[in-house]
This record gives sequence, structure tokens and C-alpha cells, in this order.
Amino acid sequence: MASRCSLSTLFPVQSQLDCDLDEAASQQEKENVVYQYLKKLDEDEDLKIPDFQTGLEWLNTEGPLSLNKELAGKVVLLDFFTYCCINCMHILPDLHQLEMKHSVKDGLVIIGVHSAKFPNEKVLDNIRSAVLRYDICHPVVNDSEALLWHELEVSCWPTLVLLGPSGNLLFSLVGEGHSNKLTLFTDITLRYYREKGQLKAHTVGVKLYRDSLPPSILSFPGKVAVDDRRKRLAIADTGHHRILVVTVTGHLEHVIGGLESGKQDGDLSEASFNSPQGVAIKGDIVYVADTENHLIRKIDLLEQRVSTLAGVGSQGTDKEGGAMGPEQPISSPWDVTLGSAGGDEDNVLWIAMAGTHQIWALFLADGKLPKGSESKVGTCIRWAGSGNEENRNNSYPHKAGFAQPSGLALAPEEPWSCLYVADSESSTIRTLALKDGAVKLLVGGERDPMNLFAFGDVDDKGVGAKLQHPLGVAWAPEQSLLYVADSYNHKFKVVDPKTKTCSTLAGTGVAGDIMGPEFDKSCFNEPGGLCVGDSGKLLYVADTNNHQIKVLDLTSKTVSLFPVSMDCTDSVPSKPSGPTKAPKLPKSAPRKEMPAVTVSAGQTLVMSLTLLLPEGTKLTEEAPSCWTLSAEGNEWLLGGQVVTGSILDLSKPLTISTKLPADIKDSNCNPSLTLGVWVYYCLETNNTCMMKAASFTQPLQISATHGDGVVTVALAHDF
Repeated sequence: MASRCSLSTLFPVQSQLDCDLDEAASQQEKENVVYQYLKKLDEDEDLKIPDFQTGLEWLNTEGPLSLNKELAGKVVLLDFFTYCCINCMHILPDLHQLEMKHSVKDGLVIIGVHSAKFPNEKVLDNIRSAVLRYDICHPVVNDSEALLWHELEVSCWPTLVLLGPSGNLLFSLVGEGHSNKLTLFTDITLRYYREKGQLKAHTVGVKLYRDSLPPSILSFPGKVAVDDRRKRLAIADTGHHRILVVTVTGHLEHVIGGLESGKQDGDLSEASFNSPQGVAIKGDIVYVADTENHLIRKIDLLEQRVSTLAGVGSQGTDKEGGAMGPEQPISSPWDVTLGSAGGDEDNVLWIAMAGTHQIWALFLADGKLPKGSESKVGTCIRWAGSGNEENRNNSYPHKAGFAQPSGLALAPEEPWSCLYVADSESSTIRTLALKDGAVKLLVGGERDPMNLFAFGDVDDKGVGAKLQHPLGVAWAPEQSLLYVADSYNHKFKVVDPKTKTCSTLAGTGVAGDIMGPEFDKSCFNEPGGLCVGDSGKLLYVADTNNHQIKVLDLTSKTVSLFPVSMDCTDSVPSKPSGPTKAPKLPKSAPRKEMPAVTVSAGQTLVMSLTLLLPEGTKLTEEAPSCWTLSAEGNEWLLGGQVVTGSILDLSKPLTISTKLPADIKDSNCNPSLTLGVWVYYCLETNNTCMMKAASFTQPLQISATHGDGVVTVALAHDF
């Protein structure tokens, strides 16, 4: 039976408001309509919702929040979301705009209520990674069992619920595309309760998780592509809003974009991106799915310029297309791959348009879609998918339905002659025939086109096989095999399209960062993309939540880390960045000054650090506990870099070593090294987690006389 304070109680009242707003002729009339609605609704005391359950896990806060305590006197906007959902991603810019317009002191607090679709999304560490990826700056609660979701009778993602200062239901908005209404409702609600004197200006303990993180070379790399002929890779360094072009040995050739988001075209040194995902590289051209800019970009490495090929820079809703690229609005392109359609080789760029659940084509030269009309160069048009979020297979491409397609791989040769699609929300791999556009199931999901919950981790054939939110596919023509990034199962799988057999290639099914090195002993964390290199002998994989590119050797069946050297040979002039900075420590972190130690030029300094956790706690598995070694003001000691490493085991001292330069710049100076540590640990009883940090400054008295051997200093800290 529905509770009195559920959304089913609110909807009839709000439906009348929606009708009145449709009839309002001016903005002033709309504001008056909402104001009068609030006056009437405010008299109903039965619309107060239950508080958050105790014991829930919170992110971006100093502790749990309560509607009756910390949030009393605030207008609260609840965002019911699940981090896999593209529609949920689409409303994040709306929420950000509200946060910029109304601060917590103004009376508005936005809270993300994470209600998972997939089992993998119930895990706090995975939600934490999503909060970082999407740059969410408001509190998020992990309602893993969807308690509040069921209490309020929420039915789909995303759902926004606006509450008054006593936790009373006011408005609800279901789905995306309600930016104007959301702004109107929020503005008038704040004005109404401010005039009533019910808003409070106190702060809420927001503590952004991102502020405690150390730097990393890569941040949530989403996709990787290889040009075997040129022996180089293009890496979508998604969290850093940039594209890296590296040799297959890891030598960095070009950095385009980063570290701040933007959508500027022009010289490589000036161009910017916003959370790019898919990349395709051939020769000196890199094509980019600039996902959160809703653009397709082209990087010309020879001319050293970036240009926009499709999209207008904001989310589109058009599901047909047909306009010239820069005039055609598109929505969240997630992957791209080169192909041919009724014309020259590579005359089309296929696009996984996750935002409209379709596959699109961008013509790079004149061509023609299968069973379609001629398209001129520059045309951007829908190829397959009705735009409805479904797992619907059909001989007619426009009648088929996809559910957030996120990965593409082309197999042009017979008998395959298809485009493979990783359809993430249906947890399937589909085929799209190049000759006629017919869409068929390869593996995963189930036969009911409306069931998007047929997921799991089962090695089997066809519909018997089960995946969980796969994001990437890669075709190996030499072996006629398809490789799959089974993202939420933290695995890589291999599919034989002839037999439709799907089996685990690498990964244990548990999120982690372990290189076995054997396939079956290695752990990954939500890998988002992969590509086949070295004539089918290697897989380059984007181990997204581990911030790494890894290499799977298909001959030796071993996993290794792909090294990315940040010494860039890019000939593009860039602004001097100066030495890399160490991340800031929290104000509460203890800072220990150690006695000076005498060392000689060329010697190796070893810092042996013992860290003790409080009794009854344990190191949080998979959380990014780490150390950094820096030399601020004397960066030459470390070659101008900050050295970093992970903390995985505290049962023995950490050993951090650095070889001092053979040539001392100033024999009269007394430089220092600073070792910073960030440790995440949990109570063993209730899994309450926390982060603590500390730093140790080690002054050095360096003799210019060259020396050999090792000098060891012992450091210790009890948290």
C-alpha cells in the first residue's frame, strides 16, 4: 500500500500545476502559479518524507546527513540516479547550474541518491569512482537497497524530488529535459520559504573526495585505439579531458587538451575537450567522440590542429539527423570507428550515439548507407535504432532498438561483414549488417526486447551468455574473434561469432588492480575500452577505474602495465608548466619535521616508513591509498617530478627510495624531501570508512663529493 508521503500522492496535485503552467502566458504568470501552488501545498503536513536510514554510506560529506538535523531549514533537491545511466548523466549540467546559482548558505542543498541498477553499482568504491568521473560536487548517499526509492515509489532513473525545509514533498520531475522547470521550481521555492523565514543559512559539512587525491598520469581512461602500421596508440584520458598519442613502447608524442574541460578548436596547444571517450586513429588523423561536449572532433597531427566535424556543443534531441555535421545536434557520442558505406575506403565514421540509443554515420566523403539514399561529405545521419531504449532486434535498422550503445568494432570481411555493438544497458553484444542494416543478437541479454535487466556473468552461447554493462568491443580479423570489455564484471571476454560462444579471457570478476600476471589471476576495475594490436597478438585495454592502460599478451596469456612516459616530444609550443606539484594535504593532517641526514651526491636515499592504523580498523581494499615524494623549491632532486606509489599492505614498512643526482646544483643549499601519505581505512565492525593523511619533511645535508651505497632513514606514524 502506498504511503501517504509517496510520489503517487504528489503526482495528481502536480499534474494540475503542469496544466496551469501550460496556460500561463508570461514568465511572471508562471512564477505566480508556482507560488500559489506552494501556498496551497504547504498547508498539507502529511507530505513529510521519512529521513535517510542510519548506516548508509555517504560521499562528499564529513558524515551522514539528516533531514531533521543538518538539512533542516534547507530546500533539498534529491537526485535519484544510477551511475551507468546516460539520462542521469544528462541532467548533471542542470544540477551544476543550480549549484552555481544558489549556494548552501542561500538555502539549497542537492543530494544524489544512488539507487543501483546493476549489482556492481551497489559497491561504494565504484560509486566513488563515478562521482570523480562525473565531477559531482554535492553529497551522494549510497542507497544500495533502494530503501528511499521504494518508500517514495520512485519508478525510473533519473527522478528529481524537491523538498521544503521540513522535508516536505513539493515537486517531482521524471526523466531528462526539464531544465527550465527545475530552475523555475527551485527559484520560487527558495523565494517562498525565504519570505516565510523558514530558511537557515548554516553550512552543511561538504568534503569533496577529489580534493584528497594525489595526481596520476591518467585519469579514468575510457577508450584506446591503435594504428598498427604507425605503431602508436591514441588514448582517451577521459578524466583529464585530453587525448594522448603515444608509441607502442609508451613514448609520448602528443598531448591534446586537458586538464580543464572546454570545447575550443584550433592549435593542439589550445584545443580542449570535455570527458572524451571513443577514439579512432589512422595515420596522422585521430577522430574523437567528445562525449560531454556532444561533439565529434578531428585531430590532425600533421597540421597540428583540432576541428569540429559534428555537433553544436550542446545536447541534441534529434533522432533522425541529415544536416551537415557542424549544424547537426547530437547526444553523448560514446565511441567511433572508421568504415565504408557506398564509397571509398574509410569514407564514413560510425558513431555509437549513447544519448539517443542509436548508431549514426558521419560521412567523411560522399557515400550511401545500406538501402539508403546518397549522402554528401559532411552529412551526419542516423543509421540504426529507433531512439527508444530497447533490446530490439529487427531486419529494418530504423525499427531496431538499442540501449546506450557504448562500443563499436568493425568486421568488414566476409562472412561477418558487420559492425559489432556493445549495447551497455541491455548487457548485450549486437551485430549490425553492413549490407542491409539488419540488427541481430550475438550474445547476452534475453529475447524480450523490453527487459533491460537480463545481466549476469555466465560463459555460454548466444542468449545463454550473460554480461554486465559491457562498454567496449574489439575485432581480431586474424583469429576471427571478438574481444569484449565486460565492464561491470571487471573482465575481458572473447566471443567466437561462428558458434556464438562467449567465454572469460581475463579477470576474476572481482574489482581490483592485480597483474597476475596470468589472465585468470589478474584483476581489473570497470574496464571501458580495448583494441587489438600487433596483428592480433596483443590487447591494449583501458582499465578505467585503475587509471591505467594494460597489455594482454594473447600468446603468453599474461598481463602487464603499459608504461606512459610524460616526457612529451610534441613539437607544439606550450606554456611552461613548471615542476609537478604534490597534492595538498588536509589541514588536519600532521606534518612531521625530521632531523637532517647527511648524504652524498649519487647516493640512494631509502625512506622506510611504518604506518599503524587504529585498533579495529583495516586498510580499505581498492581505495587509492598512496604516497607521494616531492621536493618543492628543489625539484631538481627528483628530476622535476613528483614520485608516487600505491599503499596496498601495512603489515610491513613501506620502502621508498630515490637516487640523488650525481651533480649537485648548489653545494651550499640544504634541500628537503617531503613524503606525503594518504591512507583509507574502515572499521571492521560496520565498514565506516575514513581517510587520513600525514607528511614527513626530511632535510638533507648533501656533500658534493660523489658517494656510493645506500642511506636509510626510518619514519613512523600512528594514525
